[in-house]
Amino acid sequence: MAGRRKGLAPLLAVALLLVAAALGYLYVRPAPVEVDLGTVDRGPVVVTVRNRAVASVHDRYDVAAPVSGRLQRIEVEVGDPVKARETVVARLLPADPGFLDARTRDVMQARLAEARARAAAARAGVLRAEAAVRVASQEMARVRELVRKGWQAQAALDRARATHDEAIATLKAARAEVDVAEQAEAEARAALSGPLGAGRNGPIPLTSPVSGTVLTLYRKSETVVPAGEPLVAIGDPAGDLEIVADLLSTDAVRVKPGAPVRIVGWGGKEALPGRVRLVEPFGYLKVSALGVEEQRVNVRIDLVAPPAARPALGHGYRVDVEIETDRADHALRLPVSALVRDGGEWAVYVAEGGRARLRRVRLGLMNDDVAEVLEGVREGEQLVLFPAESIGEGSRLRRRA
Repeated sequence: MAGRRKGLAPLLAVALLLVAAALGYLYVRPAPVEVDLGTVDRGPVVVTVRNRAVASVHDRYDVAAPVSGRLQRIEVEVGDPVKARETVVARLLPADPGFLDARTRDVMQARLAEARARAAAARAGVLRAEAAVRVASQEMARVRELVRKGWQAQAALDRARATHDEAIATLKAARAEVDVAEQAEAEARAALSGPLGAGRNGPIPLTSPVSGTVLTLYRKSETVVPAGEPLVAIGDPAGDLEIVADLLSTDAVRVKPGAPVRIVGWGGKEALPGRVRLVEPFGYLKVSALGVEEQRVNVRIDLVAPPAARPALGHGYRVDVEIETDRADHALRLPVSALVRDGGEWAVYVAEGGRARLRRVRLGLMNDDVAEVLEGVREGEQLVLFPAESIGEGSRLRRRA
């Protein structure tokens, strides 16, 4: 009996050591890391360029002053509908003359007095010429009677007729001198006039060149404007609206005409569809809010949605655009949040049997959410999302509840 107890003692000691070792291992081994898992699946991978943009009327017409003049107060308001060649959007009066300084007024008054004196002298000359015509007429009548009776020769009548014709010509010249003098007097009087107020011939009406809506009033109150001054902007925001996005030139080279566009951030609940119509062939320099010089290119986008789907969108409104530059429709893809850097290459942690296995992957297209996988993982495998620094090869994992 005592020998049997002595034989069981070593076995019991070994068993106790094994239990103690197991308990120690369970105590000191690291706890499983709670992680979120994502799945490798198939679906579309769409690469887009995102940027802010502005809604703008494509064909905008500016009504400008055809001549210099005094603009009357504009009666139309922003948002009013207008009809082509019917709706009067502005009225223009001849500009008033300016005030004269003292010296110029004295000179003009002297010229007016001189013009009046010339006019008076011209009228006196008319009286003198009229008297000469009367004398010549009477003389010609007497000579004609004497020639009829044979008391004078025919040459005397010819001289009397010539004198009469000369007197008539002198009278016509004198009357013309009166007209010239009166015009000079009127000119001198007009030069002395100050601001007259309303134009003598009434205002010039300026009508809308197209049917649409008043977009902008460059001028509202009555004022003097030079020729070519823009007064009113007119367009059709319902049927002629486009989106203009100024992209970095490095992004613009990836955009092709006809590319689909999603217009978001315009205030509506649903995104509006659009399509790139034109990538302008020239860029321009723009300084950002941080003072950085950037080369920008305008990309013009047509709205595919009907006007009824965007009733509140107007000229000059800010929107956000997502322009598609590349696409893979049935690609093997993984969440971008699962990617880590392993040296100079991309890698992921695959959850296998409750442990993390680091595996390098080769990627194709990538956006902010998913990336196309060319090789490295299989469809349906579970990947660790947002892997922490504590996770390494073989780390124990536990899915977060």
